Amino acid sequence: MKSTLIILGFLFTLFSFLPLIKTPLWWVRVLDFPRLHIAVLLTAVLVAYLYMFGINGTAETAMVVTWSLAIINELRFIYYFTPLAKKEALRTEQQKPANAFTLMIANVRMVNKKHKKFLQLVLKENPDMLVMNEPDEAWHESVRHELDRRYPYTIKKPLENTYGMLLWSKLKLHESEIRFLVEDGIPSFYTVVELPSGKKFDLFTVHPQPPRLMKNTETREAELLLIAKQSKKTKYPSVVAGDLNDVAWSKTTKLFKEISGMIDPRVGRGFYNTYSALVPLFRYPLDHVFYNPEFRLVSLQRLEKFGSDHFPITITLNYEPQHEEEQEHHVADQEDKQEADELIQEGLEKGEERNREVEENKKPAQLN
Repeated sequence: MKSTLIILGFLFTLFSFLPLIKTPLWWVRVLDFPRLHIAVLLTAVLVAYLYMFGINGTAETAMVVTWSLAIINELRFIYYFTPLAKKEALRTEQQKPANAFTLMIANVRMVNKKHKKFLQLVLKENPDMLVMNEPDEAWHESVRHELDRRYPYTIKKPLENTYGMLLWSKLKLHESEIRFLVEDGIPSFYTVVELPSGKKFDLFTVHPQPPRLMKNTETREAELLLIAKQSKKTKYPSVVAGDLNDVAWSKTTKLFKEISGMIDPRVGRGFYNTYSALVPLFRYPLDHVFYNPEFRLVSLQRLEKFGSDHFPITITLNYEPQHEEEQEHHVADQEDKQEADELIQEGLEKGEERNREVEENKKPAQLN
């Protein structure tokens, strides 16, 4: 039993410190996700070891201290997403927000067939805008008749590769574009949204690749950081939304916020875990909404599940540029900008490599 606890303790300690390495390797980056789980498991191991065996000698003291540091290391990341931390996004003080809009985000899971249940949820929530990640043509056909009738403005790119995207809006959309920033099979949307008052803001919707077996994260980092830089160059305040396939406390997300100057409404409020809806013990905040300080938060909520492996979320924001300076936000220094440029370059190169691989696989086999 003692040997088992020691092995588990050092394994979880390794899992805690390994993500500190700056690398896109998938088996390292995936460890960004379960920081709370590792902290809980390592704490259990530490308590069990102390209760059963105590501390005898310098070696065991060093071991226990190392385990304790690993626990603290995990907690320092997730602390900001607990009510103990200072809130980053301030709520509106207007009783009747004059420039408010509600955005709903849902990764529908392409193989999920509960189309009607999802549509019922959308109609119940009745958001001003709806972003769907992972829809294929079957999903598009199942909801378009009802949603096209209710939402006059759309951007559509259903795909069969789990990276399709659909956007419906009651608000006017201008200059809409479907962009393939890094990989040819992974779209993102850009549009200028006009509020009823005539005020405008930029909306970027994204769904980059996650870290998974033999798929490193260069392209994910590049896509997010490219959008962070693009959002700084537009003349309107920006909102970025979608399934980012990254947790809120990762180094990449932090760098995204520093480059873009955007804020996260979950800081100081909670995790708002959206994945996995199918496995209650393993849930992480993968679906995100970031926005510039010109907006104030009205509400943020995770909705009921509908058959996907993601929970949908809705956020209501109010455009209040007069209060922009009251909300603290991250500012990138020269080192951050250099790191972002390097990650973007690495991601673009990897994206070109993957695009070539896809094209090669499309070519018919040659007969000898």
